[in-house]
Amino acid sequence: MDLAHMADVPEARRARHLAHAVRRPLLERAHLPEEFFAPLMAAAVHDPDPSFCRWFVEPAVHAFGRRRVMTALLDYLRTGTHAEQAGAQPAWYCAHVPLYADRSPAYAPDGRRDPALDEFRDVRDEWQETLQRSAVQPGHTET
Repeated sequence: MDLAHMADVPEARRARHLAHAVRRPLLERAHLPEEFFAPLMAAAVHDPDPSFCRWFVEPAVHAFGRRRVMTALLDYLRTGTHAEQAGAQPAWYCAHVPLYADRSPAYAPDGRRDPALDEFRDVRDEWQETLQRSAVQPGHTET
């Protein structure tokens, strides 16, 4: 990882520079330590650039499974702050990243992966129900 020049990076760009430095090593590992999961999810929902949150979501999907990532994002949608709820939506979209055996060591040598890691139909249904319940009703204004 190229973190030697972090002090030279302007404060506003440090998080992005750090993400660039760690993304490839994260994607190249078949497993990530458990303590990486929550920070990756938090970084994904807090990143102000909707397209950049994929840099945090993709390694989490590969290492922890699409189901777990989507469940965490559903939790943000249900219980997060307004900013976290808004950030969970582009992260949810990014969680649909395609998984390819030749791009990730998270697959067994035979190119397989436990399908339970990526089964998400029920979580998708809960996501849609939560969005419908939380939608602002016509005529409703927030104060």
